[in-house]
Amino acid sequence: MDPTLKLLAFLILVLANICPIKSDFSHCEKVVKNWAFSSLQQRVKEDKHTLRDLLFFLHVPRTGGRTYFHCFLKRLYANAQECPRSYDKLRFDPRKQECRLLATHDDYSMMSKLPKEKTSVVTILRNPVDRIFSTYEFSIEVAARFLVHPNLTSATKMVGRLRPGATGVSTLDIWPWKYLVPWMREDLFARRDARKMMGSIDIKRNDPYNMEKMVMPLQEYINDPRAHELVHNGETFQVAGLTNNSYFAESHEVRCCVQKHKILGEHVLEVAKKRLDDMLYVGLTEDHRESATMFANVVGAQVISQALTENSSMESAANSKSGQGSSHSESLPDNDDNQDSTSDHKADEIGSAEDLEEKKETMTVGKLMEAYEGCISSLRKTQSRRRKSSLKRISPANFSKESRLQPKMMQFYVESEGHSIVEAVWSEALDNDYVRIKRDAKISRNISLLVMRDRTAILTLLPCGNAVATFKGDRSRVSEVVIEQIRSLNHLDFELYKYAREIFAKQHKHVVEKLSSMESESMFNNPGGITMWKFFSSAMYIVVLLALLFLCVNARRRMSKVKI
Repeated sequence: MDPTLKLLAFLILVLANICPIKSDFSHCEKVVKNWAFSSLQQRVKEDKHTLRDLLFFLHVPRTGGRTYFHCFLKRLYANAQECPRSYDKLRFDPRKQECRLLATHDDYSMMSKLPKEKTSVVTILRNPVDRIFSTYEFSIEVAARFLVHPNLTSATKMVGRLRPGATGVSTLDIWPWKYLVPWMREDLFARRDARKMMGSIDIKRNDPYNMEKMVMPLQEYINDPRAHELVHNGETFQVAGLTNNSYFAESHEVRCCVQKHKILGEHVLEVAKKRLDDMLYVGLTEDHRESATMFANVVGAQVISQALTENSSMESAANSKSGQGSSHSESLPDNDDNQDSTSDHKADEIGSAEDLEEKKETMTVGKLMEAYEGCISSLRKTQSRRRKSSLKRISPANFSKESRLQPKMMQFYVESEGHSIVEAVWSEALDNDYVRIKRDAKISRNISLLVMRDRTAILTLLPCGNAVATFKGDRSRVSEVVIEQIRSLNHLDFELYKYAREIFAKQHKHVVEKLSSMESESMFNNPGGITMWKFFSSAMYIVVLLALLFLCVNARRRMSKVKI
């Protein structure tokens, strides 16, 4: 479909979402409660810690999912094991396809198309304010790439000519970017045309999020109906399965009722929380290193283990399907702006099962993490180059993190045990939530570098258990009114994110306990462990014998002295 027509269709969709359906509170309450009750009854009651046959990576946009896909999943699964990618609609029949990995922007309603008892779900969530900023920035970044064209008509015609014969998937094919990018593209061209009409103009450089002559201001963006439909509370709606891309027939009405009656969002939030409870893994964008390590130990370890125990069956399956690869690749786009270029996909599939086995036989969690570190470094460099190249076209609007972050002194109350900070709480009621600091984070009397609210701060201890922090995570260049508005518009996402942090802490505890148990078992089960155990046992036995001998000798000497 022509991008202009697609945008027009979406505008019609937005207008439709003004809720022509019956939306009085009593009706909406009944609709939402019925959906929530039905959804909560569909839970699969099996061991959620065990990886099943199919891994569904529910990729929430702008949470770092692309990194996990490239740097973890592409190393764990062969191309032949990937399900045809579905960015806006289901592109394969789950009942016939025997794939092992589905990575998609689809919401949780995709589970209605999958065998629930054979599917494990993983996802990553992000601080809602950061995600809104990132969504806004990425929409503009991608749209700015079209400014190489002289006008909007030229840009849309070029896209139309390229799309029919394209070998890959464009960002314009991916939900929600297929709506957000054309919107921003049209806006950028309109503002550029206006600047040309005005001639020479002076653009203030102090706030890139409020440069209305260059780009749509952030505040205008977050208040647009399209942002309400696609962006706000996006994590909750995606995990619940209620986006405008949902497979649930009642999704539009439920979403409409929740947007009209804020209090009903609690029912959707409850469903989203239960969905997270049932997932194999829930990661956090902000706790990057710890999330990656946990993913490698929770998901990676089980994928490797499955591959090692299924070698013979996979070999026979690969032989029986050697002539079926073409059907898979025909339904699978070869390239993707959101996931790395796979233009060699057909060639890669040849022998991919054998390559996978060879790779898995030597793969360990440690090696997986080493590969991840190298991969993420390379990926970030590539992303940075593309970002800089794109943003040059809308300079001086610079959306680097530094442009919105400015150091600010903040007061904290802390609980301390000696020189160890246990936890701290905001003295200002930003979110009324705790500032978690890594337990037993050793500090000096004056200054220490610590992690607070997912960001870094320089902490200076004061008498009476207080501390002052030079906090680098405050968007002081953006109006606090705008930040507060983002929080209000994403109240469900904030609650879900807090819950995800609790799950994350439980996951961490479970992984630590499991690793400790495995280490104890290896001491007794591994030949090396047995040898060491025997060595220490023998050593202790010898020490005890020598001690007894020493006591006996001393006792005889004393007896001899008594006789004399």
